[in-house]
Amino acid sequence: MGKIVKVCYGKEETWESKKAAEQFFLRAMMGSDGSERERYTNIYIKLQMGMTFCTDEEF
Repeated sequence: MGKIVKVCYGKEETWESKKAAEQFFLRAMMGSDGSERERYTNIYIKLQMGMTFCTDEEF
């Protein structure tokens, strides 16, 4: 699979694999709360849906 691009707090970051990105955002979700957790959750859900360009904005 190709690279994964995410944009969170306006900062773009590229991941080499979907699995690595999912693992990072799952851990980030579990280790945060409030609006920060919501941002990580939005990205994680989009990764689970198969998206390769993910932002922290809600649908």
